[in-house]
Amino acid sequence: MSGMLFPGGHVLAQIVLRTGVIYLLVLVGVRLSGKREVGQMTPFDLTLLLLLSNSVQNAMTGPDTSLMGGAIAAATLLIMNYFAAELSGANRRFRRLIQGQPTLLIHDGKAIESHMAKEHVSIDELQRALREHGISCIDQTALAVLEVDGSISCLKYDELKPDANTHLARRRFIQKKQ
Repeated sequence: MSGMLFPGGHVLAQIVLRTGVIYLLVLVGVRLSGKREVGQMTPFDLTLLLLLSNSVQNAMTGPDTSLMGGAIAAATLLIMNYFAAELSGANRRFRRLIQGQPTLLIHDGKAIESHMAKEHVSIDELQRALREHGISCIDQTALAVLEVDGSISCLKYDELKPDANTHLARRRFIQKKQ
């Protein structure tokens, strides 16, 4: 009975090591899958996430099915996640590595197709985001940015102030004066 609750110290150390490796592997896999995968989950993404979590569970705890083994695996995941969040908050380079950077999808009314392809954003997804921001077409959009959380931020031309200190606002203002 005690083996089911409290396995040996070497077993717990193995669980910590296995869980740490799996955490890093899954973190890298999620990061490589792109921003859209994390930001807005489809039923396919949810199914993949559930199956992935089930498939790595045995790799983390190995043959150990004790209560303590599961608690150690969960604690290891929480601790690693805490330290990853702390380090990303304190270190800009690490944050960019883990979270990525925003990606420009529309600039000055023109879609940047190479960026859309790289981020796996379809024209339908982009147009849906524009509609959500009250924009009917791409050429009415000053900027659209795929944020690191997977959301798409949009800025209409009429939201730019003529005296704004931005390249796009200055160019529009100069074009209107000519």
